[in-house]
Amino acid sequence: MNRRHFLNSTAAAVAYAALPVRPALPARRPMGVTVATYAVRWNSETQSATYPALRTALDILEDCARIGAGGAQVGVSNWETDFAGKVRDRREQLGLYLEGQIRMPRVDEDLDAFEQQVRLAREAGATILRAVCLGPRRYETLHSMSEFLAFKEDAWKAVERIEPIMRRNRVQLAIENHKDWRAEELVALMWHLGSEWMGVTLDMGNNIALLEDPMTVVEQLAPYAITTHFKDMAVAPYDAGFLLSEVPLGEGLLDLPRMVEICERHNPAITFNLEMITRDPLKVPCMTEEYWSTFDYVGGRDLAWAFRYVSGNRPKQPLPTLSEKSPEGRLAYEDENNLRSFAYSRDVLGMK
Repeated sequence: MNRRHFLNSTAAAVAYAALPVRPALPARRPMGVTVATYAVRWNSETQSATYPALRTALDILEDCARIGAGGAQVGVSNWETDFAGKVRDRREQLGLYLEGQIRMPRVDEDLDAFEQQVRLAREAGATILRAVCLGPRRYETLHSMSEFLAFKEDAWKAVERIEPIMRRNRVQLAIENHKDWRAEELVALMWHLGSEWMGVTLDMGNNIALLEDPMTVVEQLAPYAITTHFKDMAVAPYDAGFLLSEVPLGEGLLDLPRMVEICERHNPAITFNLEMITRDPLKVPCMTEEYWSTFDYVGGRDLAWAFRYVSGNRPKQPLPTLSEKSPEGRLAYEDENNLRSFAYSRDVLGMK
């Protein structure tokens, strides 16, 4: 090797070494799905050869295989023993994980039926069951502080009633921040329970509707999270507040790679389940008096944050809607959103 060749090769090596190194994506199992990801197709009445209606957990498992999902979070109410066995067998054949969704009992008379559902879910392979304390949205359902406090007392009693059942059956219950609890309220519930069998289903975007920064919510709830509703969000103003929409992963406002990192730091075994709900935008009427009736400590600073967030993140295109699409078009649009989300989860987040 002559001097010129040596200098040229050295310079090339130095220049190459100076290039930014793209870190290898961490090995993660494929993202799963929630039943809400099929909000249009679930129990659809549209006669479609391309997108036939999904009606049972078995149908969702089959679609997991089609789209490359790693597992599913599905309802387990009203299962029979033979059906749980069929779900178990098909799940094992496809190599999928299973999580359940279950309704919490509100009175002692419902506890036996609840425990039977827990046992059947475990028989099918589920060791995590997602639940909500309030089905509808807080600001649409509760109309006074006294109503909220009554809901809170009822919810705390419900989870206290359930904890021994979960411990006895060795299944974890994961309570979602379902536009009902602000993050610190759900943290307080977790502290109150202090049980390894009770945790959180961390929804990445729901609490924007309660005027909370989604990254702050993730940081507060991740220490208790055992599963997720994984999504991206977009916002837009409207006259009484702002609009809130799920959008395909990577096309919204959320810093999903960082959220994944935070969740995995606290729980390396946490599951990421897509909840890409294809629907018209939700209205968050935070400029109306009724919206504020259940908040006694949320104030101007939170409202100011929300308006900065919305005004600073106006969408580049209108938020997605379904109203103007044909029944077949709605099904196709939902499938497209789901497939785009799974492509992002594989290519950007390494979930494959």
